[in-house]
Amino acid sequence: MAETKPTATTRGKLPAELTSFVGRRRELAGTRRLLASTRLLTLTGVGGVGKTRLAMRLCAEVRRTFADGVWFVELAALHDSGLLGHTLAGALELSQVSANPTADLAEYLEDKHLLLVLDNCEHLADACAVLVSKLLAAAPQLRILATSRHVLGVEGEQIFPVPPLSTPPETELTPDDAGRYESIELFADRARSVSPEFELDAAGRPLVIELCRRLDGIPLAIELAAVWMRTLSPAQILDRIEDRFRLLATGKPAAPARQQALDAAIGWSYGLCSPAEQALWERLSVFAGGFDLEGAEEVCSGDGIDRAEVLELIAGLMNKSIITRKAMTDHSVAWYDMLGIIGQYGVDRLTAAGQARALRTRHRDYYRRMAAEWEADSFSPRQADWFIRLRREHDNFRAALDFCLSEPAEAAAALDIAAPIWNFWFAGFLREGHRYLVRALELAPEPTPARAEALWAASYLAMFLGESEQMSRLLAECEVLAERFGDDLLRARIAEVSGHALNYAGELPAAVARLEEGLAGFRAVGNHLGEFDVLILLAAATFFLGDPRVEQFSRQAFELADSHGAASSKAYALWTLGIVQWRDHDDAEQAGRSFREAIRLWLPLNDRTGIGFCVQALSWCASTAAPNELAARLMGASRAVWRSSGAHVDETTPYSQFDEQSRQRVRAALGDAAFEQAFEQGAAYSFEQAVSLALGKDTERGGAARPGRTGGLTRREHEIAVLLSEGLSNKEIAARLVIGQRTVETHVEHVLGKLAFTSRAQVARWIAETRTD
Repeated sequence: MAETKPTATTRGKLPAELTSFVGRRRELAGTRRLLASTRLLTLTGVGGVGKTRLAMRLCAEVRRTFADGVWFVELAALHDSGLLGHTLAGALELSQVSANPTADLAEYLEDKHLLLVLDNCEHLADACAVLVSKLLAAAPQLRILATSRHVLGVEGEQIFPVPPLSTPPETELTPDDAGRYESIELFADRARSVSPEFELDAAGRPLVIELCRRLDGIPLAIELAAVWMRTLSPAQILDRIEDRFRLLATGKPAAPARQQALDAAIGWSYGLCSPAEQALWERLSVFAGGFDLEGAEEVCSGDGIDRAEVLELIAGLMNKSIITRKAMTDHSVAWYDMLGIIGQYGVDRLTAAGQARALRTRHRDYYRRMAAEWEADSFSPRQADWFIRLRREHDNFRAALDFCLSEPAEAAAALDIAAPIWNFWFAGFLREGHRYLVRALELAPEPTPARAEALWAASYLAMFLGESEQMSRLLAECEVLAERFGDDLLRARIAEVSGHALNYAGELPAAVARLEEGLAGFRAVGNHLGEFDVLILLAAATFFLGDPRVEQFSRQAFELADSHGAASSKAYALWTLGIVQWRDHDDAEQAGRSFREAIRLWLPLNDRTGIGFCVQALSWCASTAAPNELAARLMGASRAVWRSSGAHVDETTPYSQFDEQSRQRVRAALGDAAFEQAFEQGAAYSFEQAVSLALGKDTERGGAARPGRTGGLTRREHEIAVLLSEGLSNKEIAARLVIGQRTVETHVEHVLGKLAFTSRAQVARWIAETRTD
């Protein structure tokens, strides 16, 4: 089975293939041809037939032909169709832009030439169909590749049924003939990976051929069988598969042959597991998007499985390829996952035994405890680790919240999960966190302390989303409950949000007065995170007022975060120090170092809201220190980062006023046309490109780092690039080189892709620069 890890580039996101790809030459050729002539291609087929793997390989082959990249979106762990638009927006660096992400996506994709891959659509087919239709109508250069067990039903959809791997007919075969069949090749490849001495010899060949026939060429079924070559012979594997087919014949005689083949392989693998491994398989199926050892121990131990046994059982299931270990970028813990179809088998077994609700409740309670631990420990030296952990567990938090909101009388528990992690939502999932909190508040109206905290958290997120009326309504109810419960911490939090909102509205003296109330309240109850947050807000408000206390508040915030070892918070303190260094000390160089250090602290946490503050401040610095084309691009890049975060800070009064002053300075220095061109170039950047520019890694024209002298082009591609720079059309280039126009079009796509350019004008400029060099 394929194990994948996310790989990000400036031109998209595509999972890496970590096992060899076998066969599928005909399918790759067919799908490439269809993708070139249609805007929506759906790969269909039974579970386990290899739709995702074929899509990944196809994307790897065509990615250079899409100037704006190939973006792979995994939907298997997403079950709330209302989050589909937000999920796609986040994958395309447009996280939670507004309450209508479909409109934001349509606007963003309007002029983009990219391939969007929607993997595992079947459980969200209706929502995918609606969204895909709108995006294709809005974006003429957009192409979409979907994988689904059934069609989406969108007008213009091209269907490609993914067949099983080729299997030998029931005739005598020579050794050379057998090796030409993909199912045999796959079995042999996977068998050698677990048993290096395996050879497809004369004695074993007929057994492997019969096994692949019985499994109908389904790749997942073959891989599940091949892994048993570690302990069984081909004859033993075949015998046990046959036994499983006989059992299925009495249980589900009407099932299609291919579904029976997959059921036989999964059920046979289940049958060969020990009772404890079977129980763990079933219980692990309640996780979404993966799990670590601690989660497995907490949720799955008990009722016949000792906590100390879980690790050994996980190792056993890994050896049988039931679960896989995923590569994680932070290397802090081992992370495991289970293919959706294998997980579904476990869910079905749990449901049949009447245990599914109990396990989902245990799963929910584990993540409720984790949310409480986050709240208690997130202003500490473990702050960065907590952010990384919650991002890793994001799908599990979604699953726990979805369970609470779909089960009668469980909605109140959703408040206990969603509210304590408000700053996790703030750091990159504003709209999603807001949605969960509002839904939970609607379904759990009882006036409890948990509701009061959720009202505050929802009002805080609403403020950042520009939902001022809703923020006021939520905060008013929160105030009533704070007085009812005599909750001093909640009173301080209400003062914080009220002062924050006044700051954004430009009512700065009133903001400072309200925030000072909050500061006193947090200090009285000993809440250091709240104290720090208000110090940052006071630094911002006094900065905009020109109040000399700004430096005092900035230093206090920095010292508080530093003493607690809270890296993410320290980055906010660096932002306040930077704006003081820039304006009050006229030291743009030192300010730039502070902002860039903050960005580097936030990058591992992917805190896009925090990064937005610093890229914006860097653009202010550039406007006074060097009001040139780079400064204009940096201003555009600031807009790109805010767009990616979903926060609307740049639209609030004090921040927008500074933005406008900075734009006027640079516009006056450059002239209108040059300013607009550079600004729009920066505004079109991806999040990664914008951050690269802010960190000083991109100081050349054209966005991404300028390609070298050859740009990775072949001799023919460079020849065509030169002709493009001379202004020749594709037809004229074809006539000049005596080749087909379609061939020229392909070369032009390759040139643009390799150089990461989107227009012929950029190619012409690059050719001129390389000649000058």
